[in-house]
Amino acid sequence: MRMESLSDLLKSRGAPQEPSEVVAAKRYVFEHFGAPSSVTLQPNALVITVASASLANTLRLQTPKIQAACGTDKRLVFRIG
Repeated sequence: MRMESLSDLLKSRGAPQEPSEVVAAKRYVFEHFGAPSSVTLQPNALVITVASASLANTLRLQTPKIQAACGTDKRLVFRIG
């Protein structure tokens, strides 16, 4: 029986896939505002973290559009970080 090294096991595993809601939220923020964001998926919410308060407040006003772009009815939480 051949033992595989840890690096071989990790290579064969492949990269983890982000949920489509997370990808869509990041894409929306980048395409509309040109800003990077971090998105965390929780059971009943999407937490979107951006660098500035003004961007977070602008996104807050666009909550329905972001939910439609993500195809979700989860609550959106905006954080500054």
